[in-house]
Amino acid sequence: MKLFGFVSLLNDFASEMIYPLLPAFVTGVLGGGAISLGALDGAADFAAALVKYRAGRLSDHPRRRGALIVLGYLVAVVVRPVIAFTGAAWQVIGLRVTDRIGKGIRTPPRDALIADVTLPELHGRAFGFQRGLDHAGAVLGPLLAWWLLSSHALDIRGVIAASIVPGVLVLVLAVWAVRAVDGGRDRTKAEEVDKASNSVPPSPAFSRPLPPALLAISAFYLLRMPETLILLRTQDLGVAVTSVLLLWAALHVVRSASSFLGGVLSDRFGPQRTMWLGWVSYAAIAYGFARAGGPRTAWVLFLVMGVVAGLTESPERAIVSRLAGGKQGTGFGVYHAATGIAALAGGVLLGVLYQWASARLAFSVSVAGAVALALMWPVVASKRGGLAAPTPTP
Repeated sequence: MKLFGFVSLLNDFASEMIYPLLPAFVTGVLGGGAISLGALDGAADFAAALVKYRAGRLSDHPRRRGALIVLGYLVAVVVRPVIAFTGAAWQVIGLRVTDRIGKGIRTPPRDALIADVTLPELHGRAFGFQRGLDHAGAVLGPLLAWWLLSSHALDIRGVIAASIVPGVLVLVLAVWAVRAVDGGRDRTKAEEVDKASNSVPPSPAFSRPLPPALLAISAFYLLRMPETLILLRTQDLGVAVTSVLLLWAALHVVRSASSFLGGVLSDRFGPQRTMWLGWVSYAAIAYGFARAGGPRTAWVLFLVMGVVAGLTESPERAIVSRLAGGKQGTGFGVYHAATGIAALAGGVLLGVLYQWASARLAFSVSVAGAVALALMWPVVASKRGGLAAPTPTP
């Protein structure tokens, strides 16, 4: 499990050399707008969502997980640097979608593997560790990109192309991690699980309709602002492009630290309470972005936004793992698919509001949705499928 944490660290090192530059690249170099940025995040999440569902079903067979994980990282390593050679916003969207397809292939089997090798009462800490290292990698990538740009060693296109170097290292480490897991696994038991899976007709991990908790989690992805639009908002408030890279790195310092904390809180006080606290925090911070008037405020709000990820990502996965039962792969596939589809709809809608009306209105709509969701959550959590009455661990 630790090896996959370091795979995530290196992968985000490569990915986050590029991601915080995309708003400036799409709007400044390629001439796109806020709608393009909303579509960029939304379409990428939607494509990943569709792939994640199928990858999740496939990863219910333990022996398939390693191949799916490596394939997912391979797609990303090959596609990401090609963004440097694009000439239009739609090309960036297409390549970003392909990159996220790779994420869709690898994420459910990785999450299912982590859940399988971890005691249920420690799922929060396990996913917190993985998310913490993932965000740690997202600190290093932007810092390197900032140094390359500020020293004039490379321009934006050159930095994007250079992401292939850490990407290749990711692929090597992923192969090593998969082999290490396969070598430590009881192969006889794995074969028995595969035979059992093949002998039973496929069944969904969740009942239909989907559990209230999963619907509520998906609603949060529908209403929250895409990160590209938050980055664009900071630029609109006066944060320079090179400073955005430093800001993005600092954000992930907060995310990394809060991910470890969020995992511990999830195990101790229950994932429902921890996730609700993350939603309330998001509403307050998004309101601040709606009212912000300068770069200093943007810096503070953007950094505090990192706490939201720490308080939501680990609890979400802990909840899904409990709901999925014996179908961990399918469970995580459904979770990622549902949240991805919601993110597409929300990204496009909020992008339209941002470009055709104002940033203040787009953020205000997002705040209203988050407040409504937080108010409804106690009722949702009390229902069957909401994981009511968690048992805290000492």
